[in-house]
Amino acid sequence: MRPAATARRTLALTLALVVGAFGGAALGSVVQGDPDEVPVAPADLAPTVPDVETPPELEPVIPDTLLAWIPGGLPTGFASKIAALPGVRRVVPVVSGIAWMTRSVTSGGAIVDDPGGGRALPLEVAAASLADYAPFLAPADRALIPRLASGEAALGSTSAEIRRIDIGGTLEIGASELLIAGVLPDTAIGAHEVFVSRATASSLGLTRERYVLIDPADGASRERITAGIRAILPPGALIQIRGPGETPFFRQGDAVLPQVQMKRLLGEFSARPVGGYLDADPAWTSKSIVTTNVPLLGTVRCNRALIPQLAGALLELQRAGLGHLVNPGHYGGCFSARFINRNPAAGLSHHSWGAAIDINVAENPFGRTPHQDPRLVAIFERWGFTWGGRWILPDGMHFEFVRFAP
Repeated sequence: MRPAATARRTLALTLALVVGAFGGAALGSVVQGDPDEVPVAPADLAPTVPDVETPPELEPVIPDTLLAWIPGGLPTGFASKIAALPGVRRVVPVVSGIAWMTRSVTSGGAIVDDPGGGRALPLEVAAASLADYAPFLAPADRALIPRLASGEAALGSTSAEIRRIDIGGTLEIGASELLIAGVLPDTAIGAHEVFVSRATASSLGLTRERYVLIDPADGASRERITAGIRAILPPGALIQIRGPGETPFFRQGDAVLPQVQMKRLLGEFSARPVGGYLDADPAWTSKSIVTTNVPLLGTVRCNRALIPQLAGALLELQRAGLGHLVNPGHYGGCFSARFINRNPAAGLSHHSWGAAIDINVAENPFGRTPHQDPRLVAIFERWGFTWGGRWILPDGMHFEFVRFAP
């Protein structure tokens, strides 16, 4: 690995993931299906990529690392096909999924988390071939690789704050006890909560590859590599190919708040999967979810923290004489503890936090050309929501929290 390229790549990865809630970016969590059946874009819609706010203290960079993801996961053999393309030096696929933690314990034996009641805490776990992933880590972080290879785990930096356990503590997941070897920056692991080897992930039941990191060879152009990747897939297949800094989060579903950020901003709850739904901790639900009245829609049940800006957006519409743009009879709900598309393999829907709201549902079915008035969209985005009509697979009814409105 070229030293200059390694340093540049590490910086690019660091700058790519802006940890915190800011946005106006397109939501990236989409339908999760069979990864060998690559989704195809609706013929009547060209997905858009919105502008992404960049903190002023970060200088723009021209990174060479690329990331590619496909809704629902990568097809079998996809990474190997990319590795064979001209101009590609290295490819590493990243596995991602939800593991359910039943207990966490400090190195001294003190229990920190113990949900009980048959419930567990959902953790978003990432894994990769450690030898292939090492060049994408800062040199100091590579010191953890031997311990990860032995079956231990690393916490992401935000996850470490939430978990409140020290190095040497353990996470109990099913029949496994993961020893915490250290902490990695969120930027180094795609804002996941836990990072492990592929063998460890497999023991947790996590095997689906969600995205690939691509190391271009010297002189290889992004355009050439992108064209090669698209040629691998069927015509019209959906794929996102990103460079660091283009979206707030350098990962799959790359513009929605990662689960760890949802927890940081709106709280963490334990739950028990029940089919495609979640039996969420009633204490958390009672504290965090409220039923109240807001302009135009009437009664809603959402996250307590979301109500001021939801009401603010709707009141602004009303005062601007745009109340007719919201059909209260076509309101689709807010809080719903469930998996994305009610598929346990797909991850938690952010409706589970009461942080997303569906408006004008009949006119804006999932996967079809959105028909929300742009004035409505602009007001909701100004109030800290992202619009599902900008997703790679559009969901025009859907508005979701991405930042607290000023």
